[in-house]
Formats: sequence, structure tokens, C-alpha cells
Amino acid sequence: MKSKINKKERWIGFGFITPSLIGQLIFFFIPIMMTIYYAMINNPMSKEFVGFTNFITIWDNTIFIRAMKNTFIFTGISVSLIMVLSLGMAMLLNKPLFLRNIFRSCFMVPLIVPSASILMIWQVFFNFNGTLNNIVTSFGFDPIDWMNSAYARWIVVLFYVWKNIGYDMVLFLAALQNIPKEQYEAASIDGANKWQKFYHITLIHILPTFFFVFIISITNSFKIFREVYLLGGEYPYEDLYMLQHYINNLFNVLDYQKLSVSAIYMAIFIFMIVLLWRKVEKKLDF
Repeated sequence: MKSKINKKERWIGFGFITPSLIGQLIFFFIPIMMTIYYAMINNPMSKEFVGFTNFITIWDNTIFIRAMKNTFIFTGISVSLIMVLSLGMAMLLNKPLFLRNIFRSCFMVPLIVPSASILMIWQVFFNFNGTLNNIVTSFGFDPIDWMNSAYARWIVVLFYVWKNIGYDMVLFLAALQNIPKEQYEAASIDGANKWQKFYHITLIHILPTFFFVFIISITNSFKIFREVYLLGGEYPYEDLYMLQHYINNLFNVLDYQKLSVSAIYMAIFIFMIVLLWRKVEKKLDF
């Protein structure tokens, strides 16, 4: 009797997860298999199997190299910067400051404001004939074409930090508020300084959140393509030409082989970072 009930429960459970399995199959598994397939054929017409040739020859493409380099640089700068700033702001707002709740709410505003409307303001501000150059020329300096100069990357990094710092800060804030106060009091009695408290108490407790924010920040750094595209179009200033631009432009010309290879390299890149960070987390044994 018991085995019949268990069998019936298993079928009911399988029925509940079936829609999810179908969704995973249609929207994830099949597209991944098709991407790998297109990466290993010469073209969609003859469909000749070429193995890993496309994975090797793409490294002879200077545009792909530039896109990869820009993506690495932007992700490295923006993720490092937002991790430090969001943690610093969370620690600051975790203290009993005046108007603390209002400041916390203000940092969430960029998340609810549509990017397109904000980018319009940024275009007006950083345009060659825009607000910033009016300020610069009023001090006697020459105007700068900000979005077509070496400053362009830093402008996008600034936008990325401004857009995402609120979300990361809230996550760190939630982790900080779960740390028992007694541990800080005991550390103070033992004579620990601020750095020792941070390293031996704060960092240990927030490390799982730190890992999560790190992954989220990397993911969000790849989503910045939308904003860069709206600012600079399909072919922005060379420092802003990301891997996503390369993939998008290949899609427009239906070059499925290079597109698929680039997408796979991007997925491997993200996977390697996650794997490396997981090993670091296990090694620290927090």
C-alpha cells in the first residue's frame, strides 16, 4: 500500500515539474546544442563538419581580439570598482546615520528608472556641444568629444556603477545586519582593532553574499551592452566595442559560425570565473 502511494506521489511530482522541464528543454538545452552544432560546421548551406577549426581560426580575427580585450578590461574595472564601493556604502549606511533610510532609498532609484531616459540625459551631458563641455570651455579649456575619446570607457564604467550600486549595496547591507553584535563586543574586549574586526568577523559572515554579488556584478557587466549600444550604436568608439557588439553584428550578417564560437567563448569565460571563485571560497573554508 505504501509503495503504491509513493509511486502515485512520484508521478504527481513528475507532473508538476514537467512544464518546467519542457521549458528548460525548449529554451535552454536545444539552443545550446544548436549553438555547439553551428560552431562546428563550415556554413549553414553545406553543413560540412569542421570540428574545432572555427574555434582556432577566430583568433586570427583582429576585431574579435579587440572585442575580447575590451570586454575583459571593462569587466575587470567595473566589477572591482562596484564591489568595493557597494560594500563601503553598505558598511557606512549600516551605522546609525542621520536620514539613513532616505539615503538607502535613493540608491535604489537607478534600478527603477528606464535606462533609455537616463541615457538621454547622459548624451546631453557628455555630447560635444553638451553641458560638460560648456563647463569645461567656461574655464578656458578646449572641448572634448567625450564619447569618442579615451574617456568613453570610464563614462560607461561610471554609468554601470551608478546603475547597479544600489542593488549590490542592499545585498551587502542585509548580510551585515545579520552579523551578531556580540562578536564585535567580544572582539573589542579582546583588544581587536577595526581591521581585525573586519577581517575576522565581517568578512567571514558576508563571504557568501560577496560571492553572490560578484557573480551578479559580472552578469550585469555583460548587460551594459544595451546602454553602450544606445550611446554609440553598432560601432561605438573602439574602446567600447565589446564582445556583445561583435556577436550582435555577426547576427545581422547571419554569420552563425563566428557568432556561435564567440558565444561559447563568452560562456566559458564566465564559467571559468565562477569556478575559480568557488575554489577560492572553498579554500578559505568560510
